Amino acid sequence: MNRRQAVVLGTALLGAAALAVLLTVPPLALVDADEYETTTVTVYDENETRLATVDVRIADTREKRRIGLMRTDSLESGAGMLFVHARDGTYTYHMRNVSFDIDIVFVGADGTVTTVHHASAPDPGEDSETYTGRGKYVLEVPRGYTNATGIDVGDSVEIPEAVA
Repeated sequence: MNRRQAVVLGTALLGAAALAVLLTVPPLALVDADEYETTTVTVYDENETRLATVDVRIADTREKRRIGLMRTDSLESGAGMLFVHARDGTYTYHMRNVSFDIDIVFVGADGTVTTVHHASAPDPGEDSETYTGRGKYVLEVPRGYTNATGIDVGDSVEIPEAVA
């Protein structure tokens, strides 16, 4: 193969790769904050005492989970986002483009809280820490909400059947 053929082939392969990326990674602009369905989840302790009720936006698609709270300026007490995965698993979350602190609560398919992280927003220009846990659901609420309400590992989250 001569040099000209190699350049043409390389350019064609690069163009094909760029097209493949564009077709498989939808732009963030496709989901607006008002396109999320909403519901209410309730958290109970081991004695079935209600600890908290949270009004959540549901992030139940890959795109919505990827965007998460990026387009949210803040969360009021009692508000949050519920990330829904297809199955129980180990997932890692981050605070990319989120400018406020949150609590990240991992919840198993059976509704049991498995992990609680207290996450700080990264400084501008810095990478976010990562937060890993096991579950089918991840509930994000304002930082300090889990402490204020007593939400902890072992508690249960009642998730409406329509979401589960």
